[in-house]
Formats: sequence, structure tokens, C-alpha cells
Amino acid sequence: MELSSTSASLLLILLLTLVYFLYLHQDPKKKPRTHGLKSYPVVGTLPHFINNKDRFLEWSTGVMKRSPTHTMSFKELGLTGGVITANPANVEHILKANFGNYPKGELAVSLLEDFLGHGIFNSDGEQWLWQRKAASYEFNKRSLRNFVVDTVRFEVVERLLPLLEYAGRHGRTLDVQDVLERFAFDNICRVAFDEDPACLTEESMAAPQSAEFMRAFNDAQNAILDRFNSPAKSLWRIKKLFNMEPERRMRDSLATIHGYAERIVRERRERREARLERRDDFLSRFAASGEHSDESLRDVVTNFILAGRDTTSSALTWFFWLLSGRPDVEDKIVREIRAVRQSSAGSEGTRGATFSLDELRDMQYLHAAITESMRLYPPVPFDTHSCKEEEFLPDGTFAGKGWLVTYCAYAMGRVEDIWGADCEEFRPERWLDEAGAFRSESTFKYPVFHAGPRMCLGKEMAYIQMKSIVACVLEQFSLRYAGDAKGHPGLVVALTLRMEGGLPMKVTIRE
Repeated sequence: MELSSTSASLLLILLLTLVYFLYLHQDPKKKPRTHGLKSYPVVGTLPHFINNKDRFLEWSTGVMKRSPTHTMSFKELGLTGGVITANPANVEHILKANFGNYPKGELAVSLLEDFLGHGIFNSDGEQWLWQRKAASYEFNKRSLRNFVVDTVRFEVVERLLPLLEYAGRHGRTLDVQDVLERFAFDNICRVAFDEDPACLTEESMAAPQSAEFMRAFNDAQNAILDRFNSPAKSLWRIKKLFNMEPERRMRDSLATIHGYAERIVRERRERREARLERRDDFLSRFAASGEHSDESLRDVVTNFILAGRDTTSSALTWFFWLLSGRPDVEDKIVREIRAVRQSSAGSEGTRGATFSLDELRDMQYLHAAITESMRLYPPVPFDTHSCKEEEFLPDGTFAGKGWLVTYCAYAMGRVEDIWGADCEEFRPERWLDEAGAFRSESTFKYPVFHAGPRMCLGKEMAYIQMKSIVACVLEQFSLRYAGDAKGHPGLVVALTLRMEGGLPMKVTIRE
């Protein structure tokens, strides 16, 4: 028995030695690039990832900035390999030139499946294509754009501005991140499902059911992040099996999220059968054909809540924080808003009303300021795909079959080779031409709304919503950061980029 045990141990050692020998002697071009990180025997650069898991975005950004090609790669024994890039040529290759080789992939889809199902943000092939075509058709309709404008107008005039007015008159400090998330949740529910959760009301900040849903949505995103950050991508299944954190909380969160979405779908079907639906909202348009199952429509609900609540609220949270430290930029925005108001309404003006689509389009400096804010703080800092067949990326980095390949918009905004020596400065003027008109950049240099065939369909609507909110708020109020002025707010990376501890701000009413 002792001999057998010894023999087994020797055999295991020999096997590990052989595997390690083969690993060391693989094609040098296919080896992961350490980028100055110390590589340890067998485990390679894995300890660096473990040590920096709580600040992975900041750490990986630093590694990519130091890398000659602004790309990092890793492959340790027994673990899924990966590439993270901040190189525009690689981004264009992944999202356009060789799009077919970089689907979401089975691994990435499986990590998100219980949360987003097979909705438009978590599907490939025909399943993705039909949703993309259906959504694209609806997003291009003027009637939907007008519905979005009307919905934003209601939420701004009836809820947001009165809340700020009250805070300004009574010296209250508001958590603007929380306010924006509630605003965006109300707005996307009205636009997408003709549902009004009334989260942003002066009397009660949220109905219990809606507040519970938003907490569950945040908890689910945190659990998803834990899955993606784990070196062993199947570890979450073990945690789920044994009801361990964060999977225990994920189970409870999903019950709340699915229950909320299923109620919306069920009520929509009942209204359609009774011929009582309005057909203005996105879900009614999507479900009009009657071809989609309740589960498919539930996925539509969760995917659009993620897109409509978390992205715009994230973008505006960081925008108002940046603006608080730049009164010169705020002054330029306010002067532009007043000039647009005066030119369209005469010398008397119509302060207190919202702005039309044409008026919002005239606000070129505001458009540049919001765009510049998202360059530094993109709502979705990472986007991950799977490599179908091994190949070399344009910068020479090897991507193996089944590897996760990620581009990092957050890091790209901080690379001098892309944006110049002042890349970390908030400077809206970089987006304006000599005449002061907005000048766009390549989507592969600025993939904040993604790029290629998966380019965000809601880009125009997002700008309409954000510009309308900012213009209406800044015309009447000035917001100042009430947190630690010397420190940078902490980054909370889930599926979107949030601010740790919220965004406390003092509201001042403009005279």
C-alpha cells in the first residue's frame, strides 16, 4: 500500500513536470506577455491578479499603459487564458474586421445567463441577429424618439427639478448617484414597458417593490463581477451548489428580478388581450408579432433595464462630479444653454421648460463635455468576447481558442498614444473643431458605445436623455461635490462603473 502511494505521488510529480516542461517550450510567439510583471513557476502571473482583484480596473489600466502595445495577456496552467487590450487596432479587429471570430461565447454567456438570459446583450448568432434587427427597426422610428423625449420631459419637470428645488431651498445634500439611478429607472420603465415605478418622487423616494428590485439588480451585478474575476471560471457553480456567498445573495436577487420582469410581461399580455395597450412603449412594439415566449420577453425587460438605468446614470454621475471641480466648463455650458434658450424663445425666454430635439442638437459644447466625461469614465469599462479560433491580434498578441478577449474603454481613455499627453485631463474642447462644432472620433478609438455590428442602438436616445437632464438642471441649479475634495471617489466595477459611497452634492439655486 505504501509503495502504491509513493508510486502515485512520483507519477503525479512527473506528470506535472512534463506539463510544465511543455508549457515552457511552447511557441514563444504564443506565450502570454508578462508586461513587466514577475512570472512565478507554474502559476505564472496569477498572484498579481489575485492580489489586485479588489482594484482590478485601476491595476490592469496601469499595466496596459506601460505595455508597448497597450495589451496584456495571461494563460496559467488549467485556467482559461485571456487578453485585455487598450489598443484601437485590436479593438477594430475584434469588433469589426474579424467579428465572426469573437462572439460572446459559451463561457461569457454562461456567466450571465441566469441574470440576462439570452437577451440582446448575452446572445450570439441567429438569436442575437433577430433581436438586433427587431430592435434596430424600432429604434429608427421617429415615434419612439418622440416618446422618449416626452417621457424624459415628464420625469425632469414633474420630479427631478422639484426635488432639486426642495434640496436647494432647505440646504439638503443629495446623493446624486442615487437620484440619477432612480430617474433612469423610472424613465426606462416608462419608455420600455409603459410602467411607472415612481422612484423619483418628492414624497417618497421609491415604492418598496421598486426599491427592492433596484437593490436586487445591484446585488446581481456584483455577483456577476465575482464570477468574471474568479481565476477558475466554474468556481461560482460550486458556490451556487453549496449556497455560498455571493451566490446565495444572487439566488435571492434573481427571484426578485425575475418576479418583477415576469409581472410586467404578464400584465402586458393581459392588456393586449383586452385591447388596452398603448403600443408606444418598446415592449409592446417588440411583442406585437406574438412570436416571443414569456421567457424571451422577460429577457428583453432585464436587458433593457440594464441598458437604460445603469449606463446613463453612471455617465451622468461621473459627469456631475467632474463638472463640480471645473467651474470654467460649467460656465461655458450654462452660457450655451442660455444662448440656445434665448435664440429659440426670444429675449423673454422660457426658463423652467424642457428643450426640444433641435435645441438639444444645438448644444455642441454640452455634447462635447458629456462625451469627454465618458471618455474618462465610460459607463461600461470592460467588454468581453470569446476567441473562437486561435490567432494573432494586429499588435502581435496571441489569442488562444476559447480565451476571453476583452477591450477596456476605461484604460483607452488614459493612454497617451491615443489621446495625447493631456489624456487624463477633462477637456471638452478636444471634441470641437475651429468653429466650435462637435467633431466625432473613430468608434474604435472611443468604444464607449461599442463599435461594429454590436454598436449601441440607443446611442442617440442616450444623448437626448443626458443632454436634456443636464441642460434643465444647470439652467436653474449649480451642484457642488460635498465629499472629500482631496480624494478621488472609489470605483465600483460591476457591469457598469459606479461611484463608491454615492455622490453627495450641495444644490444651489441660480438667480
